[in-house]
Amino acid sequence: MLKIDMHTHIMPAMLPRWADKFGYEGFIHLEHNEPGFADMMKGTKFFRRVEQNCWDAEARIPEYATHGTQVQVICTIPVLFSYWAKPAHTLEISAYLNDGVAQIVHDFPKHYIGLGTVPMQDTNLAIKELQRCKEIGLVGIQIGSNINDLNLSEPQFFPIFEACQELGMALFVHPWNMMGFSSMEKYWLPWLVGMPAETSRAICSMVFSGVFEKLPGLRCCFAHAGGSFLPTIGRIEHGFNCRPDLVAIDNPVNPRNYLGKFWVDCITHDITMLKYVLDTVGTDKVTLGSDYPFPLGDLTIGEFIEQSDLNREVVGKIFCGNTLDWLALEEGLFT
Repeated sequence: MLKIDMHTHIMPAMLPRWADKFGYEGFIHLEHNEPGFADMMKGTKFFRRVEQNCWDAEARIPEYATHGTQVQVICTIPVLFSYWAKPAHTLEISAYLNDGVAQIVHDFPKHYIGLGTVPMQDTNLAIKELQRCKEIGLVGIQIGSNINDLNLSEPQFFPIFEACQELGMALFVHPWNMMGFSSMEKYWLPWLVGMPAETSRAICSMVFSGVFEKLPGLRCCFAHAGGSFLPTIGRIEHGFNCRPDLVAIDNPVNPRNYLGKFWVDCITHDITMLKYVLDTVGTDKVTLGSDYPFPLGDLTIGEFIEQSDLNREVVGKIFCGNTLDWLALEEGLFT
């Protein structure tokens, strides 16, 4: 059975010192102080230690093959989005990262599929880089759950989504810049609580603003099984029904109607919750994701699904078919 892991992250082995070039701080660079490891630094402040599998595409292949996985969809690490920077500088960073992903896809076409990143804070530049992403062989883009604290419902983002539909480019929404981060850093709460909330924030913003209603051909997938959106869809629907004056102001369609209109990955770490997700969005809309190579991800890449009582047809959809549908690709490209 072909296994495509559609939620993985990668970065270049070296990052330019953007702060030195652009003249202000806040950018990530890498310091390689020990073989096989690197420290991600924001100026002089330590951000995260990563291993070789975070940048070495060739080294990753046998590693994920040990979990029966043949193909990874790769995209950048969200902290590198750099939406906060000057738009022209974010465009330059995006192009650098996208060229790196495209080169990996070119070098290992049977093992990698690429998603790009774009300067979402500038609509015109984002569409320009989106178009270039398609030209260099990427099949979609990854974006954050908010853009400098602006929700994805803001009108300035709609032309980008519209361009994704017109170009046939897939959209992957990943939580980042978590709301309330500074007030709940203890216990890793931004990742445990903030990330699921961020994804629900993104889905609700796109549903209530009518993005999916206006763009039925937009192929959108949300990380981490849709975060807290699906477990709280009853509350969200009830809010829509009881206070339409607050919720239904831009789109009169019940949010439950959009279940099955977008994809979510399978990262639940819990088979009972995954079965609920499958029942809620449908077996055609759940993809295999791992968040590789980060420890909060499913680093056995779907083992909990293989060991479950889900039937083989459903497992096959999760492991391969649904991702191919989301990306509009054919299985023969990888077999």
